[in-house]
Amino acid sequence: MRILGIDPGIATVGFGVVDSERGRQSFVRCGVITTPANTPLSSRLDRIYADLGELIRTFSPDAAAVEELFFNTNITTGISVAEGRGVILLACFHAGVPIYEYTPLQVKQAVVGYGRAEKRQVIDMVRRILNLPSAPKPDDAADAVALALCHARSSTSMLRGQGGMGCSTI
Repeated sequence: MRILGIDPGIATVGFGVVDSERGRQSFVRCGVITTPANTPLSSRLDRIYADLGELIRTFSPDAAAVEELFFNTNITTGISVAEGRGVILLACFHAGVPIYEYTPLQVKQAVVGYGRAEKRQVIDMVRRILNLPSAPKPDDAADAVALALCHARSSTSMLRGQGGMGCSTI
């Protein structure tokens, strides 16, 4: 199974591609989609949609693992990230890629084994699980790889028939 992990954003969208076969995961590629800061939001959303479509055509994922939004203090930033996330979901849907959503807590639990793990612990475990010489960069890409690993581990769970680790299919 090939999994495309996506860390939503507007300025930077992280992506990570992981193959999962027989309980073993292997790294394929990761990176970021970036949009210029001083351009209209509609142009930025169009760029995300087009670039994500190209990623889907290039890597032909069997599933997409997308992070659910967590609003902290800056609601304005959260709204634009939500708009970017909507475009991401639409691009996957139009391409026929099944979408699974995970909270940050679920990702940490699946990758580290502890839902309150710190970001550095998650990134280090991503490196270890995939036997990489160094952690994926930048952090948005590493987060996306962690999302892909979360789905790989959740999709093989005995609980999958009942929704797995709280994942939902759109």
